[in-house]
Amino acid sequence: MITGDERAVDQARAAAGREAWAEAYTLLHDLGPARLSPDDLAVLADAAWWTSRVEESITARTGAYSGYVAAGAGRQAGFSAWMLFYEYQLAGRTGAATGWLGRARQQLTGEPECVEQCYLFWADAEEAQRRGAFDEARGCARRMADIARRCGSVDLLAMCTQVQASVLLAEGRVADGLALLDDAMCSALAGELSSFFTGWIYCLGLQACMACADLRRAVEWTDAAMAWCASMPEENNYRGLCRVHRVEVAELTGDWPRAAGEAALTCTELLPYEARIAAEAIYLTAGIERRCGDLAAAKASYTRAHELGRDPQPGLALLHLAQGRTDSSSAALRLALAGGEGGEGGESGAGPGPLGRCRLLAAQVEVSLALGDLDQARTAADELESNALEWQRRCASESTVLHATATAARGAVAFADRDLERAVPLLHRSLSLWLELGVPYEAAQVRMTLAAAARAAGDAEGARMELQAARAVFQRLGAAPDARRAAALLSGVQHRLPGDLTDREAQVLRLVAAGGTNRSIASELVISEHTVARHLNNIFAKLDVSSRAAATAYAYTHGLA
Repeated sequence: MITGDERAVDQARAAAGREAWAEAYTLLHDLGPARLSPDDLAVLADAAWWTSRVEESITARTGAYSGYVAAGAGRQAGFSAWMLFYEYQLAGRTGAATGWLGRARQQLTGEPECVEQCYLFWADAEEAQRRGAFDEARGCARRMADIARRCGSVDLLAMCTQVQASVLLAEGRVADGLALLDDAMCSALAGELSSFFTGWIYCLGLQACMACADLRRAVEWTDAAMAWCASMPEENNYRGLCRVHRVEVAELTGDWPRAAGEAALTCTELLPYEARIAAEAIYLTAGIERRCGDLAAAKASYTRAHELGRDPQPGLALLHLAQGRTDSSSAALRLALAGGEGGEGGESGAGPGPLGRCRLLAAQVEVSLALGDLDQARTAADELESNALEWQRRCASESTVLHATATAARGAVAFADRDLERAVPLLHRSLSLWLELGVPYEAAQVRMTLAAAARAAGDAEGARMELQAARAVFQRLGAAPDARRAAALLSGVQHRLPGDLTDREAQVLRLVAAGGTNRSIASELVISEHTVARHLNNIFAKLDVSSRAAATAYAYTHGLA
């Protein structure tokens, strides 16, 4: 006769089979670990993990491991030990993780070839990659693939492709790595994998996309990952892990309300067990608050992100700049850059990979220009350009976030150096890239610099158009301080000068009234004498005068001198 316990276990196994993890968890948890076999403890561990009860998952899996060891089930014990390694590693508890990886080796090394040994080669590949031993890492990935193929594991074959992609990316072979990454992600998209590996592939792939500053891929695969999450039972532990990448994408592409909402959900889902990833969502929220003008909230969010282990730079430095604390901003960025934060292949406050350092350098340019330190701004812009060119060589693309950022920085520095002929083409190129990438806030910021350049060149209409476009974007995003700045500048540009003179023509007329020659005016405005003569002809025509003396008299009588 079937007992109540046996019936509950059967029901729990059936629930796990159809991925009703909350039901499976309740049934097995109510029985208690003492009444469960190692296999049922493993199911309880899985159910606890899927329902975000990570500590309970670890406890149940530890019990399953002990039961398998006592029964002499080496393969099952080895897999349980490896899963404990993974769970402890995800939680940032590296000491325990290392110990469990060692136990997994002990259990699996002497076993005949089995699919569980793939996990050991996976760990070996990642460790070799961290050491920069890329040939060794590729060798481990090949052995992992051979075993997975012979054992018929579609899941681990797809994961092997992802591991190989990771090695190539770390080695700097970005185009090749991203191509392999696409293949692994397609396995997930096509529904070829188990749920556990589908989520795993999506999370690792999205992390790689953002580290590579590949916004187009990040947008595409984030949408796919979240659609998969939505199709899964509500107790899907991957929701929070994938959602943080959706926050990044929504923040970049200008959907700030969605980004803030997703960030709040991410924190709810992840804070109990994965504070480091939740901290990234909090950091991104701080950036939105800063640009929306809520500086107190931004300060609190940066502080919270820092408490959870996320370095708050460069966002905190930009907050200090908004508060007028420029010296503090500059000092913090110098320390972050000197420490190599955001560098390729490392974790940092600015984020891993080249995008992290790119953000630090871009902030350094902005802060240095605010301080009037053109040399420091130029040094940071030069490094950005060098990084973008190197990245172009690796990924075979010149239309990435790095290129847009580097070109904007160089254009801003050239404008500050009063080199309009160099600044304007750079700024237009950056604007084109940001628009192509679909990043509206950065595009609007470039428009602000373009407006200043147009006004300096005497093109009031061009300045007006750029300011109007920038203001519209800032208003749509809710970037109130930037919208107010654009509106104030637009008001100045829209004020009509006497005689319908342009800003540049008014500048020339003022210098003429001050006794300037064509040569001295050209030097003062950094334009050619021919351009000065052309402006003078336009001025004479608009004012209906025929001499410099008459133009000077007009300037004095109309408040232009």
